[in-house]
Amino acid sequence: MAINMSKGQQISLEKSGGGALSVVRMGLGWQAAPRKGFLARMTAKEIDLDASAVLFAGKEPVDVVFFQQLTSKDGSVRHTGDNRVGGAGQGGDDESILVDLQRVPVHVDQIIFTVNSFTGQTFAEVANAFCRLIDEGNGQELARYTLSGGGKYTAQVMAKVHRSGTGWSMSAIGEPADGRTFQDLLPAIASHL
Repeated sequence: MAINMSKGQQISLEKSGGGALSVVRMGLGWQAAPRKGFLARMTAKEIDLDASAVLFAGKEPVDVVFFQQLTSKDGSVRHTGDNRVGGAGQGGDDESILVDLQRVPVHVDQIIFTVNSFTGQTFAEVANAFCRLIDEGNGQELARYTLSGGGKYTAQVMAKVHRSGTGWSMSAIGEPADGRTFQDLLPAIASHL
């Protein structure tokens, strides 16, 4: 059973029957918000949200996975590909990032997941946006964080997966930010390391 996470909430990434998860998938889904009026519908642009994963050793970024670099240098983190229009909303994922937790290099202690509007629309123009974590081994949704309330920002620092003792934990961050790429979000990420 999935946990609906709220901002700042943390969960342990252990299987319900005990043991650690090996591969998790961070999924992102969204839809364009309905636009009112004939002219608004005629001039609406497709919304291209992008999921990124920034790998950190302490407070230093050491690698990134995003639409222009689909696999981390060591192969432990992999983006499944860029979706430029969304549409899954509360259904399936529009973009996914797979993390093989057992292969993540020892010096990497946290992975920050971000989402940004590459086309520049604000989240006020996005509906049914979510970020979720799935146990890739059995397809079970472990946690879901819903982007609610829209807003005049173009990005969000969504969540982080970080080492916790001998295992991993996930924390929902949900901090609004502005930027079209993960590089624009590095100052906002810094306060969550």
